Amino acid sequence: MEDFNIILGTDSYKVTHYKQYPPNTTTVFSYFECRGGKLNGAVDGDVKFTEVVFFGIQYILQKYFTGQVVTREKIQEAKEVYKLHFGQDIFNEQGWEHILEKHDGRLPVRVRAVAEGTVVPVGNVLFTVENTDPECFWLTNWVETLLVQTWYPITVATNSRKQKEFLAVYLAETAGNLDGLESKLHDFGYRGVSSQESASIGGAAHLISFEGTDTVAGIRFARKYYGCSMAGFSIPASEHSNITAWGQQQERAAFKFILEAFPKLPVSIVSDSYDIINACERIWGEDLRSVVEARSSDAPLIIRPDSGDPVIMVIKVLNILGEKFGTTINQRGFKVLPPYVRVIQGDGIGTHTLVKVLRAMWRERWSVENLAFGAGGAILQRVNRDILNCSFKCSFVEIDGHGMNVFKNPVTDPGKASKRGRLSLHRSADGLLYTEQEGRGDPNTDLLQTVFENGKLLKTFTFAEVRSRSQIPAERLEQLKQAEEERVWAIHRRTRCGDAPLLP
Repeated sequence: MEDFNIILGTDSYKVTHYKQYPPNTTTVFSYFECRGGKLNGAVDGDVKFTEVVFFGIQYILQKYFTGQVVTREKIQEAKEVYKLHFGQDIFNEQGWEHILEKHDGRLPVRVRAVAEGTVVPVGNVLFTVENTDPECFWLTNWVETLLVQTWYPITVATNSRKQKEFLAVYLAETAGNLDGLESKLHDFGYRGVSSQESASIGGAAHLISFEGTDTVAGIRFARKYYGCSMAGFSIPASEHSNITAWGQQQERAAFKFILEAFPKLPVSIVSDSYDIINACERIWGEDLRSVVEARSSDAPLIIRPDSGDPVIMVIKVLNILGEKFGTTINQRGFKVLPPYVRVIQGDGIGTHTLVKVLRAMWRERWSVENLAFGAGGAILQRVNRDILNCSFKCSFVEIDGHGMNVFKNPVTDPGKASKRGRLSLHRSADGLLYTEQEGRGDPNTDLLQTVFENGKLLKTFTFAEVRSRSQIPAERLEQLKQAEEERVWAIHRRTRCGDAPLLP
């Protein structure tokens, strides 16, 4: 961003903090962590996050921190803005002039971070920041505002991975394999976010776990900042305007026209403009049945319901299509539609609803291979910093040449207690990540790497590397499978009477 002024890229109260540290402070060391949290909802309790996917700091550092970011013009602009903002001249002009003159406008800070894509248990250090010039002790926490915005890509990436876990468990249980897992949750969120930048960052974060997207901004982000030529894919699909422009009496003609426009590609057709039940029973299942049956497994019709309760509608649509086109029973004992017809549920899908639909499909003996999901605002916009309790805190200072471990420990909320001293991240013999405090960690095994120092981006990661690190290990899926067995499957087997359907 050419006109971005990093001197104005902070919270107002930080402008005066250079006057508030103890005299003769020369070093401030701070760290960022996610303390853990949950998505509030009603799927047998809340969806809890016990680990996070680290992602996004490379973008922030490259775009806002790298190179000469302080100029005399920017200093003057900040001086004018802050004098009007505070009503008096309290801006640290001398400090920024020092950065301009001594460091050529490059930020004298060091950022050390875990490799992007790493899955880290909550409550561990993810990156640290400290000043490299004793005159700029105040700069460490000045840059907190921008760096804490990593909460957004971390939260989106973590939430999408959580959904991937549930999809993997139910796909394996109902299909016997994980084929097509990366295409099971499509990003429909471009229009539902607050800005173009949000779409870019969040869209790329989702693509760490999945390959389906209509958020072109996320693809461009992955290309520009993570060297990925193409991170996501899509297919031809209709919207309601394409259907309703034909008029209600010509809905059948609209369906046939669009379907035949793409004979060799999968094509998704929204089918609820008027009556989804009639569309599935009469139009798709009878009037256009031969046209649908002529499709191949490489170019299926994908029917999209877009209204009503997602759990009820998915099962109803699957049942109707099963009656009209027939089904087979796979090796796991679940129903599968012919390969030329599939369903995508793209309305009302968030993490909780997705899980509800998966559980309903399991109960009704429908394989997840029949269905894909699309999600809009719930993927990219229905998140906030408090979901993962992301926090940036000072843990070490040096004053008059003496180092001191510092911390907060409020009696009113022990959960907000912070870590102490210089921090490092390590892996135990059994593979678990843990944080060493008070400078006790072995530098040779520290997983935090210096990614930025004195205006230079020293370490970058490709999107392929990020994806590789965030893969879900088999033992994790086995744990989740056992949890679903205890929570849902075993209870259902014990309580269900006969073959009564789960839903009307």
